[in-house]
Amino acid sequence: MHKFTSAVILAAGNGTRFGSDMKKQYVTIDGVPAVVRCMQSFEACPLIDEIVLVGEMEQLRGLLSNYSFPKLSAVVGGGETRQESALHGFDAISDKAKYVAIHDAARCLVTPAIIEDTVRAAYQYRAAVAAEKTVDTVKRGDQDGFISETLDREGIWLVKTPQVFHCDVYRVAAYMAKKEKAAATDDSMLCERLGFRVKLVECGPDNIKLTHPQDLMRANAILNMRKRKGER
Repeated sequence: MHKFTSAVILAAGNGTRFGSDMKKQYVTIDGVPAVVRCMQSFEACPLIDEIVLVGEMEQLRGLLSNYSFPKLSAVVGGGETRQESALHGFDAISDKAKYVAIHDAARCLVTPAIIEDTVRAAYQYRAAVAAEKTVDTVKRGDQDGFISETLDREGIWLVKTPQVFHCDVYRVAAYMAKKEKAAATDDSMLCERLGFRVKLVECGPDNIKLTHPQDLMRANAILNMRKRKGER
């Protein structure tokens, strides 16, 4: 059953590791800015009812003026951290929203199918995240850079976005973290610390995040492969 679902897209990061004068959310991939490409996937997903974009408001509004996004309901400013930016976006979603999908604009190759799969899992489990099950052997290193143990890769996942939550779950998790000054590197951590179970949804290896300059080459290669297959 479709329940009103809002998307919060985070485009407020500085991208210091990207090594470019242009922030990664604005770089073009196959002629389309990363943040725009990301929004196009959420616009195309039938389970997303509205989009709230978080970042530099004037620059984003200028960029988006060249495109049509009927689901875009607000553009709001970011915070000092990703965690603060996500909460700014969450506070701007519709009162009708039952679920919220939080996504990093730097993951601009996300597809409508990945979004839909994650949202449907959240409808069932109240919290779900897109993730990739690792195929590599995973080691834990000590403070001196030597292997301290080998982890069982059967239980290792690389967690990505979107991350989708029932609004009541996210609200209590985010505001408890704010009250207790608890920092988290992703949204699911906020829920985990309060004991909420979060469902992992396999999304494959192509839902990459633009972090380093070489990621642009990989992104273009993925898009070219999709074109050859007749996919988006």
